[in-house]
Amino acid sequence: MDSSLTPEPVPAAYLEDESGFTGHGEGLFRPATAQQAAEVLAEAARTRTPVTVSGAGTGVVGGRVAEGGWVLSTERFRRLEIGSGRAVVGAGVLLHDLQLAAKTSGQFYAPDPTEWGASMGGTIATNASGSRSFLYGSTRRHLLSVTVALMDGTVRTYGREEKLDFAYTPLAAPRCRKHTAGYYLREDRGYLELICGSEGTLAVVLEAEVRLLPQPESLLTGVVFFRSEEAALDAVDAWREVPQLRMLEFFDGPSLDLLRGPYPEIPAAARAALLVEQIADGLEEDAEEAWLERMERFGALDDSWFGTTDGERERFRVFRHKLPEVVNERIKRNGFQKMGTDAAVPLEKNREMMRWYRQVLDEQFQDKAVMYGHIGDAHMHVNVMPETEDDARRGRAFQYESARQAVALGGTVSAEHGLGKKKAHFLELEFTPAEIQAMCDVKRHFDPQWLLGRGNLLPLPD
Repeated sequence: MDSSLTPEPVPAAYLEDESGFTGHGEGLFRPATAQQAAEVLAEAARTRTPVTVSGAGTGVVGGRVAEGGWVLSTERFRRLEIGSGRAVVGAGVLLHDLQLAAKTSGQFYAPDPTEWGASMGGTIATNASGSRSFLYGSTRRHLLSVTVALMDGTVRTYGREEKLDFAYTPLAAPRCRKHTAGYYLREDRGYLELICGSEGTLAVVLEAEVRLLPQPESLLTGVVFFRSEEAALDAVDAWREVPQLRMLEFFDGPSLDLLRGPYPEIPAAARAALLVEQIADGLEEDAEEAWLERMERFGALDDSWFGTTDGERERFRVFRHKLPEVVNERIKRNGFQKMGTDAAVPLEKNREMMRWYRQVLDEQFQDKAVMYGHIGDAHMHVNVMPETEDDARRGRAFQYESARQAVALGGTVSAEHGLGKKKAHFLELEFTPAEIQAMCDVKRHFDPQWLLGRGNLLPLPD
């Protein structure tokens, strides 16, 4: 191995993620070239040393948190080149930096995870999506190629056209719109699609080419407030059909209560809200008039917020992203780890899942839980904010039971965050032992010694 690549002691910052999950490691590597990264993996294979890939630490399921072995950080892979309709990004480039660079060229990157401080390598590892996935889908759809280091010490670049050329068992997808639990093993698909969402267990993502889209000329964004949750859900069912809608996000009453500190202008009567964003380019109807009619039809509050300027849209984006920030701060202040759901269900099962959530939350948690998220995709995040050990115990049980309920309705246990180490045991709720074995067979094809991302997603071998 290159003598310049000697392991450093692992600072604590590399051994935790945003959820508060912590671990330990014996050495930190921060390679700056693909060849250096490949040499670290080759040495790990020779010495049988586990390797955990570390991104920016914004994940919430412990995927980047090592439990022994080496930590391989991709922070030095910072190449960022903006082209027409595409960009080349290193794994260490932050989503914020890509979005800013794309904007200066009149373009944007469609995936919009809540945490813009996420690294691009991390978003690829989890197949991240976010609020704009309602129109644009997840990261996998917007990848053009991916360059990775493999456990055999080689570096490969896979484009969309390169199909899997080894024997594997295809797995069916759930019926929901979003899904990132387990390996993406479909008929006649490729390496790029498999690696995206594999949570750092098959390869180390070093660089990618991603698709950029032209910025719309006109966007209308609003936060629409309702007097009841049921009224908001009625609007959701109708507004999914609004032409060129690219965001449809939900906030329940306790979420709004939590936001009233930083946003005292939230209407006092509001017990639910929807964040909407529509591309107004080329619409036959007047967008603002159409929204006023929709609001009146579904009983929305007159003092809802709408805007068309960059500043107003940024205000609403910050409003949406402020909620998980406040939630995470409160949980950490109470001394607990983040406890959030990431399940999604088919659209036609959304109301049933929402009723289940509301009944359990009202019975067990009252003001110690909030429900918000990507309701356009029937993908909600419920965050429990424990104050006692008993709250935490019930919160962990609730996470597991909500995942079970989603699967019973035809959905998935994880729609965008992955399972990591904290939720790896959820995999058995969605997949049969034979299907999990099919994933394990693929894992062994890439990583025969089971060293990369050990503990993430899949059960450890006997």
